[in-house]
Amino acid sequence: MTNSLNPIQEDKRTAIVDILRGWALLGVAIGNYVDFRYIGLDRFIQKKGAFSEVISFFNLTFFSAKSWTLLSILFGYGFAILINNVAEKGKNPVSFFCWRMFILFAFAFVNSAFWLGDILKDYAFLGLFLLLFYRSSPRTILTSSIVLLVFIPFLTAYINSIKQTLPDVQSTAKYLKLFYSDNWLDVFQFNLLGTYYQEMINLPYAITVHVVMFALMLLGFYAQKINFFNRLPELKKSLKRTLIITFFLAIASGILFQIFLKQTVVFTYFNPVFWTIISTMLFIASGICLLYTNGKLKTVFNYFRVSGKMTLTNYLMQNIIAFFLFSGAGFKIYNTLPYWFYFFLAIFVFTIQLFISKWWLDRYNYGPVEWLWRVLSYRKMFPLKKTIQSETITNVKPIL
Repeated sequence: MTNSLNPIQEDKRTAIVDILRGWALLGVAIGNYVDFRYIGLDRFIQKKGAFSEVISFFNLTFFSAKSWTLLSILFGYGFAILINNVAEKGKNPVSFFCWRMFILFAFAFVNSAFWLGDILKDYAFLGLFLLLFYRSSPRTILTSSIVLLVFIPFLTAYINSIKQTLPDVQSTAKYLKLFYSDNWLDVFQFNLLGTYYQEMINLPYAITVHVVMFALMLLGFYAQKINFFNRLPELKKSLKRTLIITFFLAIASGILFQIFLKQTVVFTYFNPVFWTIISTMLFIASGICLLYTNGKLKTVFNYFRVSGKMTLTNYLMQNIIAFFLFSGAGFKIYNTLPYWFYFFLAIFVFTIQLFISKWWLDRYNYGPVEWLWRVLSYRKMFPLKKTIQSETITNVKPIL
């Protein structure tokens, strides 16, 4: 046992996990950019136009909420790998991970100043609760995840029935003037207030969404315990079954949601919307895993992989770019353009990030924010720029 505590080596990273992170990052970009379309507008009565309606349906079906749920699974998976790595070095994984989550909270605060829909604070908060399970058996972790997932429709219905009066930061004039201001500090204040009122103390988010995230983090924890992502070739039949089962579950739960939506009494006690979201997300993720295992889309997956290796950097940059494009402190686009513009702009920004990520990782060992997080977490310096030796190690990768 060695006392040298270091991050996971690049040659030990699992390619499909980074590919899935890259895919999820695309959905996050689309969701966040589309949300700017509704700041100052009522999204439920706003007419989009025929083309935008089609794009909106596509987004709702394949991306909306599917990305942060997938990232929750991958966060749990990464947590398990990190905990194992720290424990194997003879270090205290609890103190190390608490410190690492504190740093993530700091990144979350910065990100919340640029975007009122930050998700880093949620992962940092729930990551602390994952520590309660780090010694648990795979069976205990899976059982806990399943129990929470089964319970979610009842929790969703109950929490939604609670009357809570909070200011609507995105449509109230006194808050919107902050967003429209050309003063950076005003826009920062708008975003921080939005984060507080819409997420931190808003019960459907603060309770329901966090329970969903945590259940999926446990599922990712379990996936690492059984070495799932490294055994995809031998699990092809299971992947195909999962693909079929989740497809029909997504359709069935979606139909249930529409039926119960019209039955006020039933809907008060049972709201299956997250079953639909999670089933669809698992269907898409299973499909990506199958394509990867069958050797399809190698070039595309290679670009998604490098983007996934810089998830934190790319996520923060997406929000900073949006800050300057849409707010009063930047180009003042606001909500003035059609829905489809925000959708395709997100794809454009993400595509540019794919090429930048590849260029960057050809020259550097980590994304800049990933590097900073590692340095602060391990409290030691790591080489950012690649040397001949580090290039040799990094290039020992699984073939895509």
